Amino acid sequence: MSAVKVTEGSVQVEGCGAPLFYRQSEPTQGEATASVLLLHGIRFSSENWLNNGTMETLAKAGCRAVAIDLPGESLWALGYSDGCEKLLAFFSSCLSPPSLCCRSLPLPLHTGLGRSQSASAPAAVGQPAPAAFLREVCERLSLSPVVVISPSLSGMYSLPFLLQHPALVRAYVPVAPICTEHFTAEQYRSVKVPSLIVYGDQDAELGERSLNNLRNLANHSVVVVKGAGHPCYLDDPDAWHDALTGFLGTLRRSGEALDRRA
Repeated sequence: MSAVKVTEGSVQVEGCGAPLFYRQSEPTQGEATASVLLLHGIRFSSENWLNNGTMETLAKAGCRAVAIDLPGESLWALGYSDGCEKLLAFFSSCLSPPSLCCRSLPLPLHTGLGRSQSASAPAAVGQPAPAAFLREVCERLSLSPVVVISPSLSGMYSLPFLLQHPALVRAYVPVAPICTEHFTAEQYRSVKVPSLIVYGDQDAELGERSLNNLRNLANHSVVVVKGAGHPCYLDDPDAWHDALTGFLGTLRRSGEALDRRA
């Protein structure tokens, strides 16, 4: 990664107890043109964004990318229940058999495999978290306005943030997130933030279900990754990176046009 700089750090967020770990990538030369926050799903962590090349791709595209490990207190401490068990079983079914690169991963009883497992989550798994959580993350990491990339479980964090603080979000990239059913079509239509909805065509459950709600976003486009399952960004990184950098390029050109008109 000679063209990019990758560092690690931690950020303290109120109510989490322990700090949240994060990885950061940025261009080695010149100033970043956009800030990107990478979230992750229930069986993943910031390391996946490093290993699949997304952090490098974003930095080479001129972005400062921050991938955090979401708080990962055990589901027992979060009020483990039959509902949580069903949620975990559902994610397991989403990840196999189409998601070949993830098939061998064990299913843990926590919300991630990263380095924030000792931090307390602000909400039970599968329930919308307070929007203040990501707002504080972005404030402390100077990520405003931010492009939010939000797969799977992280929808419980990103959707409340998007809907309550749209002015802080430069763009939204949901990848088959959960919790879309907790909000109304009218709420989605009120959001003018540019959004790129991404899902794998083999993700017949959560991909289609989330799309049915997210298509109410006022300013959105959709990319379907052929032959990919729930974590389509891992199943076909090249297609994912092409879609993502193309979207970011459109944002950049749109911003430049607005600057010229001003």
